[in-house]
Amino acid sequence: MSKSILAVLALGLITVVGACSQKAPDDVVFVEQPIVAEPVLTKY
Repeated sequence: MSKSILAVLALGLITVVGACSQKAPDDVVFVEQPIVAEPVLTKY
């Protein structure tokens, strides 16, 4: 095989190995807080 084909295959293999070895990102969970109206004070 030519050197360029081998170089492309080597880079592809390195890319695949690097992508598979990355740590999976942690899932982020957003919990919706209930919307509560603030009390209105008419004392003053």
